[in-house]
Amino acid sequence: MESAIGVLVSQFKAYAGSDGSSDTLSREEFRRLLSSQLPNFVKNAADPAVTDQLMRSLDENNDGELTFLEFWQLIGQVANQQGGFSQ
Repeated sequence: MESAIGVLVSQFKAYAGSDGSSDTLSREEFRRLLSSQLPNFVKNAADPAVTDQLMRSLDENNDGELTFLEFWQLIGQVANQQGGFSQ
């Protein structure tokens, strides 16, 4: 699990750092991350309307960017679905 967490953190930072702060994902960075890294887990990840809606649902402080903790919610949701755990 330690290596999986390391990969999640490094991928977040790689995508977050592409157009500014390496601490947050912009809308475009989030779209690129989903399309590249989670295409089989997030349906229609390349569709801007889908990614915009998903980002709004994760963006707790409504600042238009995702912190790692906000992004982590998505990872938890995807893992929960993948594992077949009840909500």
